[in-house]
Amino acid sequence: MKYTTLGKSGLTVSVVGLGGIPVQRIDVTATKKLIDALISKGVNFIDSARGYTVSEEYLGEALSGRREKFILATKSMARSAADMARDIDISLKNFRTDHIELYQLHNLGLKDIERAFADDGAVAAIQDAIRAGKVGHLGVTAHSPEALRKVLDYPEVETVMFPFNIVENQAAEAMQIAKERNIGFIAMKPLAGGNITNGRLAIRYILNDANCTMAIPGMYCAEEVEQNTSAVDDLSPLTEAELAEIAAIRDKLSDNFCRRCGYCAPCTVGIDIPACFTMANYLENYELADWARSRYFSYQAHAEDCIGCGKCEERCPYQLPIREKLQEIKVIFGK
Repeated sequence: MKYTTLGKSGLTVSVVGLGGIPVQRIDVTATKKLIDALISKGVNFIDSARGYTVSEEYLGEALSGRREKFILATKSMARSAADMARDIDISLKNFRTDHIELYQLHNLGLKDIERAFADDGAVAAIQDAIRAGKVGHLGVTAHSPEALRKVLDYPEVETVMFPFNIVENQAAEAMQIAKERNIGFIAMKPLAGGNITNGRLAIRYILNDANCTMAIPGMYCAEEVEQNTSAVDDLSPLTEAELAEIAAIRDKLSDNFCRRCGYCAPCTVGIDIPACFTMANYLENYELADWARSRYFSYQAHAEDCIGCGKCEERCPYQLPIREKLQEIKVIFGK
């Protein structure tokens, strides 16, 4: 394993960490085996979230007796100080620890930033937790390029997490700025939500980018840990053969892959189009049907509400057949 410094947080992290979403599909026994595999490969960074149902709890139990081997990161959708303070305490209890190295604002949208950074916002609660020794550092995760760019201007932000992979490079400009400002950049969705099957190539592509600090592929078993960490064995420049395979992957996914850029919004009837696509992907590629359905049905509008106006397709920079794909999602979820 190779290690690096996670921006101005100063944390020394493995360049490949664990994304904790798939932990929801296994049990505590399997999670302990997953932790064994991470230790054997030198992985020392684990990321979870309050929204990942049992993920924090399973990881907390699996880490019993070896908590000191890992840097823990988690996140909350809370936007107020009171809600964030509550979630921090829940995370500490779930992880069975008195300290979490990195606490992040989860999926911070452009419209949420002012609220989160207000005097009584979520950022204030994380800062209080830092002063109390409960939390080490503050980070932000986002899916909107505009939101990512804006949070880089806040000095409180030490790390950012954003989708970055072979087919999603909308963060390129912001990544360069983050590098210049010594803000750690964590690449989430490194395998494009399971759409890229060559994990070694996907991770090599990401780690060959000088502006990316680390990648956190979602993993649930030793075999996935082996595949995704094998990329670290050779971080030499990409070969001609690899570049050709990357081009082929882009060509294959270009016509049907949602990059979650959000440019399709606002939907005429209020459908969160990227979120719908994401939940369908989790259901089909991650075997997380119950969680994906729960999240999907919590949305105020669903695929069946589409009126076929086509405004989203006019805005989509990738010319995706969004109306057609929404009909597919309607079949998948039955609504």
